Amino acid sequence: MNTKYIDLINQTFYFPQDEFKLEDKTLQFHDIDLMQLVEDYGTPLKFTYLPQISNNIGRAKDWFAKAIKKHKYKGKYHYCYCTKSSHFKHVLNEALKNDIHIETSSAFDIDIVEKLKEEGKINNKTYVISNGFKRAQYVTNIARLINNGHKNCIPIIDNYEEIDLLSQEIKGKFNIGIRIASEEEPKFEFYTSRLGIGYKNILPFYRNQIKDNKKVKLKMLHFFINTGIRDNAYYWNEFSKCLKVYANLKRICPSLDSLNIGGGFPIKNSLAFDFDYEYMVDEIINQIQEFCEQEEVEVPNIFTEFGSFTVGESGGAIYEVLYQKQQNDREKWNMINSSFITTLPDTWAINKRFVMLPINRWHDTYERVLLGGLTCDSDDYYNSEQHMNAIYLPKYNKEKPLYLGFFNTGAYQETIGGFGGLQHCLIPSPKHILIDKDENGKLTTKVFAEQQKSEDLLDILGYNDNNGN
Repeated sequence: MNTKYIDLINQTFYFPQDEFKLEDKTLQFHDIDLMQLVEDYGTPLKFTYLPQISNNIGRAKDWFAKAIKKHKYKGKYHYCYCTKSSHFKHVLNEALKNDIHIETSSAFDIDIVEKLKEEGKINNKTYVISNGFKRAQYVTNIARLINNGHKNCIPIIDNYEEIDLLSQEIKGKFNIGIRIASEEEPKFEFYTSRLGIGYKNILPFYRNQIKDNKKVKLKMLHFFINTGIRDNAYYWNEFSKCLKVYANLKRICPSLDSLNIGGGFPIKNSLAFDFDYEYMVDEIINQIQEFCEQEEVEVPNIFTEFGSFTVGESGGAIYEVLYQKQQNDREKWNMINSSFITTLPDTWAINKRFVMLPINRWHDTYERVLLGGLTCDSDDYYNSEQHMNAIYLPKYNKEKPLYLGFFNTGAYQETIGGFGGLQHCLIPSPKHILIDKDENGKLTTKVFAEQQKSEDLLDILGYNDNNGN
């Protein structure tokens, strides 16, 4: 009988895959020896494989270049990185090696932009697309950036007051965009996105506040839906409505020359993941081209704001199974040496699934288990893979340590989990290492952050106050 874990994988998926393979009976990820990482750095462990950021940017730029050439599309394509996916300097440094632009979402993002400019990583030609609801500090920071010469900063108007607020602080003329408040998927909890301005209100808004305003110039229409870019009727229907708004607006606003289709490319969350990125890019370009020809308007320049797609597949987490609890006749709980709530919060908050595979013991027999975290919260668990209704792992053996890897975790998890701050039940943040390649293509590793110590948490909580308060 085929009872080994490797048999289960081979029966269920095509394996090995581009980024996953076995070497000496242990798992490798992009040729990274994961067991060597465990031996060198211990667990729990977070890691970022920096070259994958550039790999994904290059893939997307190639898809758009091919589609533009194929359809003889006259507009240009601009790749923007959605910084809220991961603000870390090592992420931005890697991403900006690839001639890209930046999307921001809050006031402090602008401080990061200014730091990057000081270091020569970006310049005044770099587009800075400023999304989000703009509170006073965000408006002030955007104005400072533009007033200091960054004319390619384009604030995307989210509500009817923002033009006036920006105009009060920006000296001279400036460019803007308008975000469409798209209609959400039918199963969503509400009908229309809270972000942006409704389809029917955009033309009146342009006529009332922008057309005769000599200080602002409308350059961009921004479109994004919560479910991301998917090949389904809902996405194409919303996209079609967006194109109608663009054409109608373009007829009365000659300065409008760009369409921002946001982010939303999915990332691999299972060995069974299948998404035809090249087809989707080709079809997006094709639909824009055909629609604009039909409506007799110029095609727009295309902007995207890929966040998770840029950085998600660079990240991973490794845990050790500490103990197994048999809670009833059917349920075995493998307890990991960390917490899902704190280190992979999306698994708890939105039931997100990542690629999960054991690092070692692939040639041992397997069993069905549940995975539990260390906190005393009943929601601190990971109980199913997207491709099946259970988790199967090599059988627990207290004499043979089992290590688990969660992959493509590089977007949002650190910031949502509160990197460097308090964690639920005071579970410390794991050690975080950066993996790169040197000029000879050899893998290198270095520690970005050590595991949190009790002193770190006591400082935050005020217990190390020397004043005795």
